[in-house]
Amino acid sequence: MSTVSRPSDPESNPRVKAVFDDIRTTRQTEVINNMWRYLAFDPDLLEQTWRDVKRIMATPSTLDPLTKEMLYIAVSVANGCGYCVHSHTAAARAKGMSDAQHAELLSIVALAARTNHLATALQVPVDPAFDRG
Repeated sequence: MSTVSRPSDPESNPRVKAVFDDIRTTRQTEVINNMWRYLAFDPDLLEQTWRDVKRIMATPSTLDPLTKEMLYIAVSVANGCGYCVHSHTAAARAKGMSDAQHAELLSIVALAARTNHLATALQVPVDPAFDRG
């Protein structure tokens, strides 16, 4: 259950409508998912979040769009965000992620979690060669 009420008519607010229209244009879809609909309870937060998502995820950069989505999946798994795991897995599949790539990604996530826990439990000192500072 959400901690806020989903606004019943979010696009009646011109600021929300502007963000939703930009999402539709940027993503080339008519679908506005629940994340954005629930964030519409606070137009400032909605605008800030969309600005950052658009800049990082939807703007061409040195990382290709599929890699960005796969990274987002990995971080979402680590942070325990089921919503983001689902939405970014769907986005990655839409960008061409195969079942084999998904399985490999999950193997890496699981391995990293295990070795991170071991390094933390053992308090392994960082090798000088790894420390740029």
